Amino acid sequence: MKESLKIATIGGGSSYTPELIEGFIKRIDSLPVKELWLVDIEDGKEKLEIIADLARRMVRRAQADIEIHATLDRREALKDADFVTTQFRVGLLDAREKDELIPAKYGVLGQETNGPGGMFNALRTIPVLLDIVKDCEELCPDAWIISFTNPAGLNAEAVLRYTGWKKFIGLCNSPITIRHHVCELMNLEPSKVRIDFAGLNHMVFGLKTYYEGQDISDQVIEALCKYNQDKAFDERFESIPYLPEFIRKLNCIPSPYLRYYFSKEKMLAHVLKDAKEQRCRAQVVKKIEADLFKKYADPALDVKPKELEKRGGAYYSDAACNLIDSIYNDRKDIQVVNTLNNGGCTSFDDDEVVEISCVITKQGPIPLAMGRLPIQVEGICREIKTFERLTAEAAVKKDKDIALIALTVNPQVQDVDQAKVILNEMMEAHRKYLGGF
Repeated sequence: MKESLKIATIGGGSSYTPELIEGFIKRIDSLPVKELWLVDIEDGKEKLEIIADLARRMVRRAQADIEIHATLDRREALKDADFVTTQFRVGLLDAREKDELIPAKYGVLGQETNGPGGMFNALRTIPVLLDIVKDCEELCPDAWIISFTNPAGLNAEAVLRYTGWKKFIGLCNSPITIRHHVCELMNLEPSKVRIDFAGLNHMVFGLKTYYEGQDISDQVIEALCKYNQDKAFDERFESIPYLPEFIRKLNCIPSPYLRYYFSKEKMLAHVLKDAKEQRCRAQVVKKIEADLFKKYADPALDVKPKELEKRGGAYYSDAACNLIDSIYNDRKDIQVVNTLNNGGCTSFDDDEVVEISCVITKQGPIPLAMGRLPIQVEGICREIKTFERLTAEAAVKKDKDIALIALTVNPQVQDVDQAKVILNEMMEAHRKYLGGF
């Protein structure tokens, strides 16, 4: 076991990075990070410098012996790295805005991981991830790549299916957020709660909940029914409350993102209203980030500001740093990650990527045996996995016709003529980032 670690973070100028810094500082006794290299592109240089300065102040305040490096040279950062994290957005928030607003013109929901928006996010992102993998093969062949880059599951599908690199894990903070939400509802100690998750990224389901080893699934379902009955529309996350009778018969905990499918028309109505009023999520996030970076630039600031939670970053550092800590220390604890199924959930092939509860070891994640998904959720998961596999293939082969099929089978579209119109306009809007199509 190495006594000091080098970590390279691709997308180091992200507004999320202070979460990551905080997580490493909290774990410095068990995770000996010596060098943290923050990498970004020329367009992100100013933000990178602001983040690096804040990171140095945070480290200094904590008296942690971590060297912070900022660079635009990805290869310099990757050389001899032990872990590589990714948290970038190709095309920045301007691209996300197009992902949301172009589909809305045609009455279709666009979102960064769902529908046409999720597809084009993947088409821009997957080629960059494949380039990063090539660099890692040369410069840090023993490193683990931990990717928070959206769409996390689809990206992992592409890397694990189309490259020889197997030390790649996709990660999302949704499962840990769900667990904390359940604990708040039930007034439970989080460390004593385990939820068995299976499904896909942003389409994951909490199948069973245990407290101190006792199955409390029925009580949790009833608590969620009451919560949804009393809840109003949540503007921050564009979230519609579920019908209690629906939750009861669903009989598992759905990811918040399932509202884009299970409350499709209501969600679409809000998305279209926001687009008309020029306050789609990308536009809101731009303002949040502008305010955050003003705070980050304050030379007196030396902690992660609470306002970062408005960006959607709650529990991000816990998910990321817990995973790295567990691999390094071979903890064999249970965490939820995006990895090859390998028999974990019989609703999927072994070579398909799933989001699933795993035992985390120094050799990587080992999926728990979850059996088959309940019939009431299996169909939509298979539908989305088909979309993911076709989108990954289209991104790797630069094949527009495969992309057309992928978009047509997506539940947000399911009309080939509409899919073709949206595909053509989004291809043109993102042409700068879609070389080879």
